[in-house]
Amino acid sequence: MQIIIIGVSGCGKTSVGEALAKKLNMPFRDADEFHSIANKEKMSRGQSLTDEDRIPWLLAIHQYMQKLESQKIDGVVTCSGLKKMYRQTLLEGITTADSNSQSSSKKCLDKASVLFVLLHGEEEILQRRMDLRRNHFMPASLLPSQLATLEHPDETEHFISVDIDNSVDDIVNQIVKVIQVS
Repeated sequence: MQIIIIGVSGCGKTSVGEALAKKLNMPFRDADEFHSIANKEKMSRGQSLTDEDRIPWLLAIHQYMQKLESQKIDGVVTCSGLKKMYRQTLLEGITTADSNSQSSSKKCLDKASVLFVLLHGEEEILQRRMDLRRNHFMPASLLPSQLATLEHPDETEHFISVDIDNSVDDIVNQIVKVIQVS
């Protein structure tokens, strides 16, 4: 199973992802590792990324998960995954622009083996967390644009939603319970 922890900046994706991977003895990768230097510089200037900026980043995360899946290794990765089309790119390895021309099943991850975990919370909690961060390229000023961009997963996606107003251990335990049932 590939577990993708999604949500806006400040929701705790990295903390939850690291703790979940440790508990399940799975490899962990943070989405920030896949961003280009140009993307990080753009965000550090307080500029939101465009869909075009995000495509190579999403494809790199997809390729990493595809590699794990091909080696039959379960893993945990973080990614904001704010839009449905981003989550689709993570699953299929193609963008909506090239979906008609490159619809290769070899690229697609097994949708049933990928679980999106949406970490969500009140804007005030998210803002407070972001204000406390130090030395992170993503400024708190971009939170409103991320919240405006967020498209909550729907019934066509394999996902669970977890409130961040819990401890990391409680959040991890909630995720593990769902995984054990599926």
